[in-house]
Formats: sequence, C-alpha cells, structure tokens
Amino acid sequence: MFSISPLLLLSLASLVVASPTQQPFRLGADHGSEHEDDGTLAGWLDPRIGGGQLLDFTTKTRGEPLNVIISGTSDPFILTDEGFIVYVESIGYARECMGLHMGHIHLANLGDGDGRKPEALLFRQHYRMPGWGTCWESLAGGHHFRAWRQNGTEGNSGAWFLGASKEEDSRRGHTIVANGYNLGRDWLVEQAVAGSELWVPHDVLSSEAAAALRGSVDQPSHEHRQGETPEPEGWPWPGTGGERIQWRAEVEWRAGLLEPGRKGVNHGIAQDGRVAILTVFRVQSDLG
Repeated sequence: MFSISPLLLLSLASLVVASPTQQPFRLGADHGSEHEDDGTLAGWLDPRIGGGQLLDFTTKTRGEPLNVIISGTSDPFILTDEGFIVYVESIGYARECMGLHMGHIHLANLGDGDGRKPEALLFRQHYRMPGWGTCWESLAGGHHFRAWRQNGTEGNSGAWFLGASKEEDSRRGHTIVANGYNLGRDWLVEQAVAGSELWVPHDVLSSEAAAALRGSVDQPSHEHRQGETPEPEGWPWPGTGGERIQWRAEVEWRAGLLEPGRKGVNHGIAQDGRVAILTVFRVQSDLG
C-alpha cells in the first residue's frame, strides 16, 4: 500500500494541461493497454512530476537509464529490502563479491521528495553460483543493476527503480558493452517473466519481511488472464524453518519516460528509451 501526498494530488489535478509525456502512467483494464484506464495507479509514480528523471546521476553531465521498474503492486515480500534480495537472487543476481563495493555510488532523483539519493543496492549476475559467482562477474563481466526505492515523503509508492546493464570484463574497465543498457534490461526481464523460485529461511527475516512473507501485509489482488488465482503462499520444506517461494512477473513496456538515443547517457551508448514495468506475483508451487 502507498500514500499519495498533497503535492502529488496537486500535480495530478494539473494533468488537464500537461503533455502526454508529463503525465503519470496508469494501468489499463487489461494491465497492458496504453489507452484504456480503469483509474488504478500502476504502483509507481512518474518521477518527472516531482522534479526527478529516469536517468541517474553517474557524473555531473551524464547518467545511466533507470530502465526497469518493479511495481509497488507486486508481492509485498519483495518490496522489503530482505525480500528483494531474495527475489533477485532467484532470477540470477546477488550482492557484490564478498560484500565489497567496486566503483562509485550513483545517485537518482525519483521525484518522491528525497531529491538525489544514493543507490540502495547493487547486484551482479551470479552465474548460478550465488555464493561467489559475483566475483566471477567482477572479473569476466556480465549483467548487473543498481536499485533505488521510491519511498520518499512526497511519493511513497514502494516501487523499485532499477538501472540494468551489461558490462565488459575487468580488463576493459567494466565499461558498458555496445547496446549494453538495452541488453541488461532485456535479460533481467526475461528471467523475471520466465518465473523463478528460491528457498526462504524464516529465522533470518526481520519482522517486516516475515509479516510480508506470511501475507499479513495486504497482497494486491490479481486476475490472471487464464482465470486462475494462485494463492500467495509457498510450500513448506519438511523439518526446516522456511519455505520455497515461486514468483512470476508480468511486463508492460512504456515509451516516453526516457528519451531514446545517447544524449546525456553515460559512455555515450544509445538506448531505445523503453522502460519495463514489472509486476511480480507470488504463485503456487508446481509441487503444491
């Protein structure tokens, strides 16, 4: 759940004179229409309304695209820090090698009242070896992303904004590969849409994450296209204090949030301007 501040309400009231690219996007009735509107906010707020943008601040003059948004209407568990870490591990990413950060911290303004804030988390491709696979990624290159949460006082949607890309190996200074922003985004989306699962131990979770996992935080309803409504539950693993959770994401592509091309983009690498809006649902296990 998220609150809407008076500033946001005032911004929404002014939409009658705003251009289409200045307006906050909403979900259509079929979760994919750009024209039909059922009036339900999409679980994220357009940063530009609050003075933000979909390029982060990598240097004084250039930034990297925030090209994936995980909607605040997703499984409440993954909207917590701990749940998010678990979820992204299930789709192929883990925290940096031995917990050591390499490189400088990026800033982003999500238009939520926090101004420019540092990345909350950075994840690298773990090559199916979550324990040390990110060390290999640091050497050999691969996919990675930075993450910010839209949770400021002027726009607390709870959504995660990600800057995904594919980078070169350490010999090439970890620069972004040709077409790397589009490639990094598309790879992340492919993993999320394909579905994933991971074992979640209960005894290491905070009270917030545990409550979200149990479903005591409101789980948004979702009508599946095939008519089934999976239970937001995992299946227990006998004799242990945890459960295996499965997720599946749906994607909606949005143009107009980012200007296509290389203008203002770090490394001068062009990107297509599309942003993937992911809504991640907890689903019943195939074994449940």
